[in-house]
Order: sequence, then structure tokens, then C-alpha cells
Amino acid sequence: MKRFRFTLLTICLVLLWLGYHDLTLYFNNPEPLPITISELENHGTPREWLRIEGGRFDLEQAINPSGRIETFREGPFFVPLKSSGSTRQIDVVVETRRQEVIDILKTYVLDFNREEERQSFLQENQEAFHPRVTVTGMTASWLTSTANRNKLLQLAKEQNLPVSENVVFISEGKQPGKFRGFFFTAIAILGIIKFIRMTIMKKSGPAANPPEKQ
Repeated sequence: MKRFRFTLLTICLVLLWLGYHDLTLYFNNPEPLPITISELENHGTPREWLRIEGGRFDLEQAINPSGRIETFREGPFFVPLKSSGSTRQIDVVVETRRQEVIDILKTYVLDFNREEERQSFLQENQEAFHPRVTVTGMTASWLTSTANRNKLLQLAKEQNLPVSENVVFISEGKQPGKFRGFFFTAIAILGIIKFIRMTIMKKSGPAANPPEKQ
């Protein structure tokens, strides 16, 4: 019984921490913060939920994180987001599943047998490979996104891409959860109350039922 009580307490404390994280994220980000790509490149991210304006995707340097052909049909891709005409190191990368991104990269990689044909397609579709976009998403502030950011840095190093060590990684379309934080917190509080009641009952048990004298 003692082991069960402390297992319950451990689970509740983990849920309480998760709930606190989600609620803090939710209340700090009531709506996506508008920010220009230049501000993001130069000053970093002021909040977790952003709407990034004025940038261009650089599909020529897009990364297929899984390395599998299936990814070209479903995504996601890690795509650099740059200021117009920027040739500097990559400071912002977006994890995206945009269909137009998937379609152009699938054609570029899978539909040509010769490198000359591929390069010709690239030259004829420069605008499609560098589209101006507005991206809304969240920074790598949680376990899954942080793992993806670390994977991005590893792949960029393997492919000799000039990705900054302080790169801002954005998961497009992701937003703060509205209810999960409240749910985790409520379950945690109920569990802690149960733990306290079980502890009190355990301590009061022997006194309430003293052993009979012979």
C-alpha cells in the first residue's frame, strides 16, 4: 500500500508539472505574436506562438528528416525561412507539411532521372522554390519539438548546411493547447487529495483500532 501511495504521488507531481507548463504556455500566448523574419533573425523569439511575416522559404535547402521516399508524399520537411535575398547563415527553420512544398519537392526529387533535368526544372521554377510566405506556429519549447530541433542540427551538419547553432525552429500549425493543461492540473490535484486522505487514514488506523489486551 505504501508503494502504491508514493507511486500515485509521483504520477500526480508529473501531471502537475505538465499542467503548469501547458497553462503557462497558454496564458502567455493568447494569440500568435506578429513578427517579421528580420526581427526573428536578429533578435530571436520573444514568445512561443508566432506569426512570422515577410519571409521566403528556401526549398533548395529543405531537409527530409526521415530520409524516406514516403516523406515526399506526406511530409514533414524542415525548410529554411529567410529574409528576401538573404544569403547569410540559416537562422530560422520551419517544420512544414504544406502541400505545395511537398508537391514541388516530390517533383524535383522523384520525377527526373538526370541531374541536368533536375537543374533545368529548378531554374524554371525559382519562384516556386523561394515563395514568400507567412508562417504561424510554435517554437521548439517542448520535448517533441526540441528533439526535432536537435535532429535538424545533426542533419544540417551532415549535409554541410550553414545552420546557426541558435537556430529558431518553428513547427508550423502548432498552437498552445486550450484544455490539456486544465485537465492535467485537475487530475493531479484530485490525485494529491487522494494521497493525503490515504496517508491520514494510514496514520489514524492503528489508533482507531487498538489491539485487544489479553
